[in-house]
Amino acid sequence: MKNIYLDNNATTRTAEEVVEEMLPYLTEYYGNASSMHSFGGQIRHKIDRSRQQVADLLGCNADEIIFTSGGTESDNAAIRGVFESRNQKPHIVTTRVEHPAVRDTCRQLQKQGHYLTELPVDNSGRLDLNELDKAITDDTAMVSVMYANNETGVIFPIEEIARIVKNKGCVFHTDAVQAAGKIPINLNKLPADLLSISGHKLHGPKGVGVLYVRRGTHLNPLITGGHQEWGRRAGTENVPAIIGLGKACELAQKNMYEENNRVKEMRDRLENALTQKCPDSRINGDSKSRLPNTTNISFEYIEGEAILLMLDQSGIAASSGSACTSGSLEPSHVLRAMGVPFTAVHGSVRFSLSRYNTDEEIDYVIRELPGMIERLREISPFTKTAERNTL
Repeated sequence: MKNIYLDNNATTRTAEEVVEEMLPYLTEYYGNASSMHSFGGQIRHKIDRSRQQVADLLGCNADEIIFTSGGTESDNAAIRGVFESRNQKPHIVTTRVEHPAVRDTCRQLQKQGHYLTELPVDNSGRLDLNELDKAITDDTAMVSVMYANNETGVIFPIEEIARIVKNKGCVFHTDAVQAAGKIPINLNKLPADLLSISGHKLHGPKGVGVLYVRRGTHLNPLITGGHQEWGRRAGTENVPAIIGLGKACELAQKNMYEENNRVKEMRDRLENALTQKCPDSRINGDSKSRLPNTTNISFEYIEGEAILLMLDQSGIAASSGSACTSGSLEPSHVLRAMGVPFTAVHGSVRFSLSRYNTDEEIDYVIRELPGMIERLREISPFTKTAERNTL
């Protein structure tokens, strides 16, 4: 069987329609969009069209869209840009389960003298909104809470969070990298000031992303040196990638019904079968408020890395969490924040599906994985320790 790719929260296959849209701007139309001549002008028009395609997906105005190099830059630009423009307020509020692009940036600000509050989550990965309300003080400059978690798929009640933050007079940022294109986002209704997305998470190219900046939001640019993006992000535009992102957003809007139905059905069938066939397994995260493509399963008493290696040998690609931290042997900070037991936190595997997956692929994983889990438990020192502790 061909390789089965179930790691779409790490990156996605670039859609063929996106590649076709990009190709002419890698070869034939190679001008600089900032040039005065018509060869560059026609490219400027195409960038404007892509900007509108992104705005249509997010439910906002086109002039509120800034193109960046990806979600990490967008998160950094949002957080650092606010603190450089509102440096009289030293406090930031976030959560313990944020992506490293937010988490590490906030902690760097803390080292520079700012105050940081990282809110806990419960065993299902949910945030206590009363704790959020209490955490915001007169010194709080901004609050940054992710739209949906990249490891568990848990969706935060982002509209309620945004209302709490705005009622306190603070800037609100949300990292929507995992949510965009999978679930509806309407910034005409959601009172967020800043929102980040990434092209390669929704079947667009790598190296391009977006920072949404609501009209009237004060933000110092992270990158200076040119007039591009209305002076809010300098540098010659990555034209092919921007055009690809626009097309990917258009396709995402068109295919969102499938994402929320067929993909969800495959996800549910996969996790139900695996938890039934594999004793001592558990689903990590809120089962009701979750991205339709994501399941995070812990198989107790074995190492997740061993599971991933055996899956890879059978042509199945999955992950143990965020691709940005997968090189670390430390257990997931998200699962630790949720209080997942030690016997389970090391044996967690994230399966993240896309519209390109098939029922046949899911059937194959359901056939192959339970046997792998059984073999690994037979040789696992964790299993023997657990058995001794129960005697």
